[in-house]
Amino acid sequence: MMYKSETFISMPTSGWEVNVKPVSPGEILQEEFLKPFRMSQSQLAKILSCDVKTINKICNGRSSITARTALGFAKVFGTSPEFWLQLQIATDLWAERNREEKIA
Repeated sequence: MMYKSETFISMPTSGWEVNVKPVSPGEILQEEFLKPFRMSQSQLAKILSCDVKTINKICNGRSSITARTALGFAKVFGTSPEFWLQLQIATDLWAERNREEKIA
């Protein structure tokens, strides 16, 4: 079924950015995946054959998710690697936008 509408919505070209810091990928990892899966950072590191310090740094927001870690997280948790990389991109873009504003 098609609806005919005579109402047109004009979308503004700026002002849609919300300056709220996104939830970090590490916090999502810790709260939405490790806790519900009852998995420790050490267990995840062992599964991924990486150093537990790497997982700890990601969880604490001191390290970024790489393509390699995104692939590993996707495999372990049944998500897509794009899910993890998009979380990282959102965090990186927010940080860069705020860094630019402080410089200007």
